[in-house]
Amino acid sequence: MNAGRSRLYAFLRDTLREWRSPELRVLAAALVVAVAAVAAVGFFTDRVDRGMEQQAATLLGGDLAVVSDAPIPERWRSEARALGLESIRSATLPSVLFTPDDDSLLVSVRAVDPAWPLHGTAQVAGDPQPETRTQGPAAGTAWADGALLQALDIAPGAEVELGRLPLEIDAHLRLEPDRGSTLFDIAPRLLIHFDDLDRTGLIGPGSRVQYQLLVAGPPGAVQQFRGWLQAELDAGQRLLDLEDANPELREAVNRARRFLGLASLMAVLLAGAAIAVAAHHYAEQRADAAAVMRALGASGRRVLRLFFLRVLAIAALASGIGLALGFAAQFVLSALLGEWLATGLPPPGPRPVAAGLGVGLVTAAGFALPALLRIGRVPPLRVLRRDLGLPPVSVWLSGLLALLTFGALLYWQAADPALALWVLLGTVLALLLLGALGLVLIVLLRPLRDRGTMALRFGLANLSRRGGLSAIQMVAFSIGILALLLLAIVRVDLLAAWERNIPPDAPNLFFINIQPGEEQAFADRVAASGLPRPEMEPMIRGRLVAVNGEPVRAEDFADERARRLLEREFNLSHAEAMPSHNRLAAGRWFDPDATGEWSVESGLMERFGLRLGDELTFRVAGTPVQGRITSVREVDWDSFRVNFFVIGPPALLANQPRTYITSLHLPAELEADKNRWLREFPAVTAIDVAALLAQVRSVIDQATRAVEYVFLFTLFAGLTVLYAAVQATREVRRREAALLRTLGARRPQIRNALLAEFGSLGLLSGLLAAVIASAVGALLAWQVFGFDYAVNPLTFVFGIGGGTLGIALAGWLGTRQVLNQAPLKVLRGPE
Repeated sequence: MNAGRSRLYAFLRDTLREWRSPELRVLAAALVVAVAAVAAVGFFTDRVDRGMEQQAATLLGGDLAVVSDAPIPERWRSEARALGLESIRSATLPSVLFTPDDDSLLVSVRAVDPAWPLHGTAQVAGDPQPETRTQGPAAGTAWADGALLQALDIAPGAEVELGRLPLEIDAHLRLEPDRGSTLFDIAPRLLIHFDDLDRTGLIGPGSRVQYQLLVAGPPGAVQQFRGWLQAELDAGQRLLDLEDANPELREAVNRARRFLGLASLMAVLLAGAAIAVAAHHYAEQRADAAAVMRALGASGRRVLRLFFLRVLAIAALASGIGLALGFAAQFVLSALLGEWLATGLPPPGPRPVAAGLGVGLVTAAGFALPALLRIGRVPPLRVLRRDLGLPPVSVWLSGLLALLTFGALLYWQAADPALALWVLLGTVLALLLLGALGLVLIVLLRPLRDRGTMALRFGLANLSRRGGLSAIQMVAFSIGILALLLLAIVRVDLLAAWERNIPPDAPNLFFINIQPGEEQAFADRVAASGLPRPEMEPMIRGRLVAVNGEPVRAEDFADERARRLLEREFNLSHAEAMPSHNRLAAGRWFDPDATGEWSVESGLMERFGLRLGDELTFRVAGTPVQGRITSVREVDWDSFRVNFFVIGPPALLANQPRTYITSLHLPAELEADKNRWLREFPAVTAIDVAALLAQVRSVIDQATRAVEYVFLFTLFAGLTVLYAAVQATREVRRREAALLRTLGARRPQIRNALLAEFGSLGLLSGLLAAVIASAVGALLAWQVFGFDYAVNPLTFVFGIGGGTLGIALAGWLGTRQVLNQAPLKVLRGPE
């Protein structure tokens, strides 16, 4: 026991002594950055997951929910009561709210039964503290959230109009417990009594209303009711349980976890490069100690185990520090993305801690082991013959082990073998491309070594002499600068180019739910205001139920968007001629009097695997409508005009129930005219496209800022690679500086030479990053967005300027001590 304690004490003492080694400090710093990046993302997403799990019943609104496109049958509520379950009805739809001053606002109307909410409590503004409500609004009154009150500049007690129904704002809604996420809310909330819904006049054929039945009670009764409902459900109706609570938020968090997690792994990759360089130099520095141990009888395996355990001990300590920093850093992510969850986030569990420690130890082992293997093979004769160096490192072993390590981390983070494989292949190809371009740039610099000042010549000569190491440094910094340029400049340029691609007179308003028989009168009112007479497009709700006679089910498709399309009704339309903003991609347009034909948008064809000639069957108002695909259309979605996935000939759909939809560009000075149209036609809903785009941009900006924040760890990891490379050449630089000073060079000249070397490295890295960032921006604009992209000169200004100044400063800070060494002491040393 005492011997074991003594060995442990000696190991810890020697490990702490080893902490003075610059190489191990670099290794530790790299691990701190890597673990902090992974832990920050892990802590944040774990808190969101735990928050959703703890609040699942509250977010769902009950223990079980039924969502339906049609009103909830009364027998369902009767069955719930018979089983001893509480139940309430709810309905949600978009509409326009008016004030007596003729102001209007698109709102999300929710009608609830008096017993709402089943779980949790609602909160309304009080004086001085918020008030708790356990029942919904009374008939004739409404609760409005803060965004609505602020937008209309009204307060509780104000009179408003919803359709044909006057309402009094009874309370300022502070918390709607089962609203869950605000991530995809496109309008402020107005809460009303369920019985008031019919009195608004907003409900009619084609109304965008979604009904819910929420139940709560003993688990056994809930399961029994669930089983009874399974046989009752029809198309357009589905069950939701606690696992389905807030699916939009859950999907957003899953995507954020993957995206942010993959971004954090870029910091891990660069940290791994720094670890590999530091471990290589550490092995060189400890070769003498290993030779002495071998000469005294220690086996190579024991020597390797000793040094490897020291590195793992340092890695464990660094991982602990990284976890602490990651825990602190996740509060910034919570601030950036905290709006995704309406309530506060609970503390995280132990899972991110274990994951962070695992990432730290695996990264340390995977990237350091190839270099440390050399220590176990150092010859004992090196004690007497200093010229005997370490066995050469195996490039294949190092590359394979690093690749396997990074691939395993990718698979763990992505939880998708295909995605992990593609990201791994893309990363390897990108690194090879960057490395090759870096070597080319370094070779192109060689003719400049004989020109310019002494400092510049010496700096360029150092880059050329250490071409491989310089290329590694350039790759590391190019990745960091590339990430920042893509997120800080190219992203903004793409959004600006997208906005420029939208015509100035593009429609900014959509009017939906225009009732049959009112379409011409509505068009007349628009034309009376001096605007072009809008085209009224028929819109028919239909559900895709079969392809080529075979029933289609959402669960048959892996693509999530395809599933969502099948779970709801399509918006069908009919037209005699193909819309002018569409392009015929394949097939032929049908004759106006044709029956049994469809024209389908090309993206939908690809998503569902359809081909020309396939027969599609839609259920419209309970009646099957069949037709074959005779044409495929390319749709210009950026036109902001009315578009449809599926269009049929008039003879096929003319007798089906429909509403009408139109879009137009409304100048700001005609806002009052729009309000008058909507007052006269209360069932019509106006959707402000500009407001929707602003909401989407807000979500994108939040996510982008979070990614930019995570990529800061990548930049720090790149700095760690530079510092590791500087430390790896420290002894060589010390001797070079000593020789130069012996030959008469002054300290400012040597300092300027170092600045020239690192400045040139930064310039090349920034140039490479700017070129690739511009190419990626152009490729995204061309392939993804479909518009022209103009290269922003600021990409090169910030890339080259920032890279030159930043890396020159970092390099100088890392090599200052080289200038403080006495030349005689250095030249008398072992080297």
